[in-house]
Amino acid sequence: MTTTTETTLQQLVDRNDITDLVHRLGAALDDGHFDELRSLLVDEVTVRTPGGTAGGRDAVVAQASRNHRPDRPIQHVITNVLIDLDGDRAHVRANLVVAFGPLASTLRAARPLERPVEYTSGQVYGFDLSRTPDGWRFAAIDTTAVWTSGTPVIAPPSTDAA
Repeated sequence: MTTTTETTLQQLVDRNDITDLVHRLGAALDDGHFDELRSLLVDEVTVRTPGGTAGGRDAVVAQASRNHRPDRPIQHVITNVLIDLDGDRAHVRANLVVAFGPLASTLRAARPLERPVEYTSGQVYGFDLSRTPDGWRFAAIDTTAVWTSGTPVIAPPSTDAA
């Protein structure tokens, strides 16, 4: 194989791995599997979202679990993943639509005339990634709000220092 072919194949593998990582982030948040986030993040990860700012893997996992309550269904729809590779670093831009449902006790089956979604937000994700010995991992996660609809779901106040 030529160097050009090898480079092209590696870039395709990298893009596939990064896209998979982005989708795993959304699935972990939707499913409430916050401990799975640890395997997606570098130790010194930084995050800035409407739910707050956090630095370090433990603080990011704590923030995610605080902002994605198990009694409220949530769905992250992540699209238009654009990847810029730069050796062992990458930057990703992606669109995000996140919908927050009503409390579990008031789901649609109990109130069929109510809206199934209480709050929706359109955002742009910016991800910085690093290639580690274990594969690609998030080094920074940043969101920029574009639009919102409905009443924001407010997480209970944090009792930890993170």
